Amino acid sequence: MEEPKTPKTLTPITTRLKTLLRKTQTKLSGKKTPDLIIAALTWFSAILTFSVLLSLIIYIVVGGLPHIKPSLFALNYSTENVSLFPALVTTVMMVAVSLVVAVPFGVFSAIYLVEYASRDNKLVKVIRMTTETLSGIPSIIYGLFGWLFFVIWLGWGFSILAGSFTLSIMILPLIMRTTEESLKAVPDAYREGAFGLGAGRLTTVFKIVLPAAAPGILAGIILSIGRIVGETAALIHTAGTVAQVPPNLLASGRTLAIHMYALSSEGLYIGQAYASALVLLVVVIAINALSASLAKKLTKR
Repeated sequence: MEEPKTPKTLTPITTRLKTLLRKTQTKLSGKKTPDLIIAALTWFSAILTFSVLLSLIIYIVVGGLPHIKPSLFALNYSTENVSLFPALVTTVMMVAVSLVVAVPFGVFSAIYLVEYASRDNKLVKVIRMTTETLSGIPSIIYGLFGWLFFVIWLGWGFSILAGSFTLSIMILPLIMRTTEESLKAVPDAYREGAFGLGAGRLTTVFKIVLPAAAPGILAGIILSIGRIVGETAALIHTAGTVAQVPPNLLASGRTLAIHMYALSSEGLYIGQAYASALVLLVVVIAINALSASLAKKLTKR
């Protein structure tokens, strides 16, 4: 028996379908090469970044581990033991005071910008432009401002308090921007559901929105801690370089970063400087791990 022939009215349609399928296959096959290139560049960038980070960690561990000794953690600093314990205590104090000052201002400012202020408000635009400008100012400028304002004008002298307030101004834009973006990432359905159940704006912000944005806010705080721990220029002009455990917030002290800089610049304690860098690395990793675990607990809630 002969096969049924395609009606003449359907012939143009089938021809168009075949042409469309051929064009689609050509486009899909042409996209394979760019996708492979992008995937290769992505893997190359990831491997390169990980290799650089791993090489830095290995370099610090190899240079600092042989010089980790009990004398390095003595209570008092001297030219014989070059103890980093006073610098470690000063670093913890500096981080704590700076976060206590900067985090409430940064978080509440971001809450106002996202939850309360209107989008067309000129004040909001001025605040955002100011924060972006502050985030780009070099740290030495912050140090000179802190020296003129906190050390001289307020009469605090070279102290932990002057250094902490200077650092709080430095990290304030970072905390504000990360908190603002975290609050914007919270779906509006959360707010609408809370309003629908009769909750007020303040209750919605603190009971619904902030817990949902907590991981992003903690990420900004972690980045701020990293900047505090690694800062030297601003603290040399405000906190000083005294290598002793500060008895109070109005006493001078040096952080681990300044301690490491001082030892390496003298040229007599290069091994101890590597050991200080290793301790500083361990402290940063511990803080990041603790913050990550806290963020996971808040997310599960």
